[in-house]
Amino acid sequence: MASIVKRKNRYSVVYTYTDENGVKRQKWEIFATNAEAKKRKVQVEFEQETGTFIIPNASTVSDLLEEYMSIYGVNTWAMSTYEARRSLIFNYINPLIGDMKLEDVTPRTMDKYYQSLLMVKAKVVNNHKPTHEYLTAHTVREIHKLLRNAFNQGVKWELMSRNPVQNATLPKEEHKERDIWTVETLFKALEVCDDYNLSLALNLAFSCSLRMGEMLGLTWDCIDISERSIKNDCAYIFVNKELQRVNSNALEQLGEKGVMFKFPPAVASTHTALVLKEPKTKTSIRKIFLPKTVAEMLVQKHKDIENLKELFGEEYMDFNLVFASSCGRPIEGQVINRALAKLIKDNDLPPVVFHSFCHSSITYKLKLNGGDMKSVQGDSGHAQVKMVADVYSHIIDDDRRINAQRFEEQFYQSKAASAAEKTQEETKAETASQTDQEMLLKLLANPEMAALLKSLAKNL
Repeated sequence: MASIVKRKNRYSVVYTYTDENGVKRQKWEIFATNAEAKKRKVQVEFEQETGTFIIPNASTVSDLLEEYMSIYGVNTWAMSTYEARRSLIFNYINPLIGDMKLEDVTPRTMDKYYQSLLMVKAKVVNNHKPTHEYLTAHTVREIHKLLRNAFNQGVKWELMSRNPVQNATLPKEEHKERDIWTVETLFKALEVCDDYNLSLALNLAFSCSLRMGEMLGLTWDCIDISERSIKNDCAYIFVNKELQRVNSNALEQLGEKGVMFKFPPAVASTHTALVLKEPKTKTSIRKIFLPKTVAEMLVQKHKDIENLKELFGEEYMDFNLVFASSCGRPIEGQVINRALAKLIKDNDLPPVVFHSFCHSSITYKLKLNGGDMKSVQGDSGHAQVKMVADVYSHIIDDDRRINAQRFEEQFYQSKAASAAEKTQEETKAETASQTDQEMLLKLLANPEMAALLKSLAKNL
């Protein structure tokens, strides 16, 4: 049996096990939340009862990472996180330092490892070609975060005396702002777009600050586009799931955790599965009000789908999806991405990725409401307002130019105008003074006028 002990802000799962020498030992595993501790407690008790319990006795980096994934990862990671970190381990960690003994892992060896990663060629993962030939500083930092957490667990499990990457030297990462379209460019794109699904996708992403998976996971039972709602400006969508293609191994290891629905495969495949899954965070679950134009587009889309159902009859696979193919199957992100790339190429538009429309949406809404980040956060689903401020509070170049123009007019031009006015007044005074002197000299040149002026001066 295992128990949970709370110490300050941490929760420890305490249990007894018998080591390889037959000696009974007590183990403490520390977790950040009570929920994580409860999951681990249930897991330990189940494995001890069924004889599948693994004694934490890793000796190499790969041993530690295997236990780390089976104990920590299974209980705390979402499916996409599990898949991404598993890929990092099997592609870039185990092949290079997996056989290294834990006692041989030092801060110096890890700094050299991080530096060497920049010369490692990026792998093709799930048929997705890497965007760079070699690993980037960003990927190296992701690997570091994974190892730092794994080594922390190793210290807690008493497999290591200290964390060798706690103060690691990491390559500098250059943060590049994501390119986004101006409103004028988006208008032009929508005018020339003849792909209805892409047009609807662009309108939804921009007006509702939706991510690709959230948009493609929309179902009609989570949308209110009734005539009354549209008339009263209260039509809305409710985001509570997302479409995602996941690795079948990750699906199995996590016991389909967070999966709401698993689509039947279109072709025989054992590597991946298409699912509707819960969002990563609670704040991602949200209600978003629709502009009337977008609501009416959804009304038309619903009519089109009903016509397809009538046309295909039982052959139509009805999953209640908003974005569905002509036979009812879900439309995946790569289909939308290809359509967007074609639209950009055919119409000589600035290159952007689909996620940039979520950025554009938030930036535009901040402009409309005068920077009310809290209300924008409600639409975007970010966990913290700070995330909206840090990532999206940049102002579009046109507005920044306008700010510079206003500054020039209000400060520098007004200062110049004031100086010019002062100079003009001084010039007038100087001119008047010169005129008076000239007139006086003319009067004095006349003997009679000179005598008269002298007489007047004596009487003053």
